[in-house]
Amino acid sequence: MRKANDKSLKEAIEQMLNVYKIKRKFDETSIIAHWPELVGKPVANRTKELFIHDKKLFLRVESSVIKNELMMMRTQIIEKINDEAKVILVEEIIFL
Repeated sequence: MRKANDKSLKEAIEQMLNVYKIKRKFDETSIIAHWPELVGKPVANRTKELFIHDKKLFLRVESSVIKNELMMMRTQIIEKINDEAKVILVEEIIFL
């Protein structure tokens, strides 16, 4: 029997992430972990550096051809990331 103040494990974890103000960092780490699923393995294999800071996704790609394709697909990638995170996590992509 559940008590009035009982919470599911999911609700408790979300509350903990919000209380300790680490939800955003958790979401950023999750997106980085899911990078191959978001852009595909061939692109992910050529991605050398990937991090998020101040709603900007910083990317270093070893192939200039892939870099140009990613530049053209910027808005779709941002939409995919934000849909996956269910919040606005990235507003801009910067290529290093």
